Amino acid sequence: MKFISEAESAKIITHQMAYEAIREALVAVTQPVTRSFNVVQGQGSDARNTFGVKASATATLAGLKVGSFWAGNEAKGLPRHNSLILLFDQSCGKIGAAIEAGKVNAYRTAAADAVATDLLARKEASILAIFGTGHQARYECIALARIRPIAKIMIVGRDEHKAQLMAEELRATGLKAEVADAETACRGADIIVTATPSRAPLFEAQWVRPGTHISGMGADARGKQELPVELYASARLYCDLPEQARLIGEFQHVPEQLEMTAIGRVALGEAPGRLSDKDITIFDSSGIAVQDLYIGQRILDEWEGAL
Repeated sequence: MKFISEAESAKIITHQMAYEAIREALVAVTQPVTRSFNVVQGQGSDARNTFGVKASATATLAGLKVGSFWAGNEAKGLPRHNSLILLFDQSCGKIGAAIEAGKVNAYRTAAADAVATDLLARKEASILAIFGTGHQARYECIALARIRPIAKIMIVGRDEHKAQLMAEELRATGLKAEVADAETACRGADIIVTATPSRAPLFEAQWVRPGTHISGMGADARGKQELPVELYASARLYCDLPEQARLIGEFQHVPEQLEMTAIGRVALGEAPGRLSDKDITIFDSSGIAVQDLYIGQRILDEWEGAL
């Protein structure tokens, strides 16, 4: 079994690599041969510590990702989120590669947002509202700034100090960032991204302007919710995988009669994306195992190439 440590995978991953791998994965999940299995949710001995297991198989890859959230790690100076990708050697059923992928997972999630936003947001979209001040929110901003001319980022967070700190960090990368309240951010945004563990809507539907693109990145378990239900009836709905989005994603709150489209079908040209500059588009990222397989294989290929 090949083992790639967190330090090694973190050196290999880039936003460009993640974007390419995740775009391929979102297309692959639309193919009949691809299987995405039900997510298993678990916890540690302390119920505050949780983990999820996501598994899938494509025509060429099979494996799983274990993603964990350990609540007390921040106080220890450790990341709260960790990930391990396991790729099967399909010739014998043994694990062919184990890849520690904590940082890789942050790039992977942000890349899903970037791919969907690239397909759905107006080309001139330049004002970003980001809900969340944690680890993942920073990666979302950087990934989107690569595919749209982001002129200003408005940060919405529950903790003013953390929001200001994030704004300073983003400004250090050359991005213009400021802290804003939820209504101001939504009313001024071309793109809205939510990257929180929320279980209640973060803003009001009437604050969203026509033409806005929204990416809901935080919902990946039953009961999580970031967006107002009232918004769905007037929006075009897209997701990574419809059946999973309805089960554990943001779209678990979408009325049954409303249709949603896999974003991979838009990438293939099989389904329309934005039809006009007035459309409100919403992308629900529930996080699919196929993404982990594809980005894990990219990391493995680079690692082996450097040997």
